Amino acid sequence: MLKSLLLVATALALTGCAPVMFAATPADPAERASAVVNDYALAIADPLRPAAEVERDPLRKPAEMLAFIGIQGGERIADIRPEEGYFTRLFARAVGPEGRVYAFVPNQTAVRENGFGDTLATDYPNVTRVTGALEELSFGESLDVVWMGQEYHDFVIPRFGVDVAKMNAAVFAALKPGGLYVILDHEAAPGAGTDVVGTLHRIEGGALRAQVEAAGFIFEGESDAVRNPQDDRSLSVFDPAIRGRSDQFVYRFRKPG
Repeated sequence: MLKSLLLVATALALTGCAPVMFAATPADPAERASAVVNDYALAIADPLRPAAEVERDPLRKPAEMLAFIGIQGGERIADIRPEEGYFTRLFARAVGPEGRVYAFVPNQTAVRENGFGDTLATDYPNVTRVTGALEELSFGESLDVVWMGQEYHDFVIPRFGVDVAKMNAAVFAALKPGGLYVILDHEAAPGAGTDVVGTLHRIEGGALRAQVEAAGFIFEGESDAVRNPQDDRSLSVFDPAIRGRSDQFVYRFRKPG
């Protein structure tokens, strides 16, 4: 197993900056289970990932995020506002050639971020850039997962102009029955609710959970992989004293069915 993994990793390294070529997904369930673990490692070792993103891995815990979502290959995933594509790249490798990743760029940030999405689509054959209104999310097929990484709080900021209830309803509609809505965000202090989304760029987990459950989702669990009990949640997440190390929650919601 280790020899095989090293051979694949070597082959990936030789691709340089060429578009990713995916290996076939094993048909045997036992082999597939082993491949899932390896795919996470290979996704993280992808040579197309920028060095600046790789340097963030110890804090962002990519293997734990992929495992919490439960990617096994072949999924349809939407990465909502991927920006430069930290998670999009990981998803593209993890879902493999049978999967599809939609890099969804909101209209509000399209001028700056469409270029990022186009680069991702060029580098990865299973990535498609989609631009549109958050309240009207649509992908032409039902999804297995909708992911938001440190973006939900922004959409709650009034000046962003998003109807969050309609956005969550659109996510619900975009998912197949049993599909997952997974959200990573910066935790606010108890009782803060949504009051500091525009100043500290944090949202209280309980407030977010209430909004998402109001759309019909069932809360299924959370990960503490990026929790930081040393963060007292009083500073902006951009403050140098805490940037990159803020206390963060990861919630997983499921669409009934």
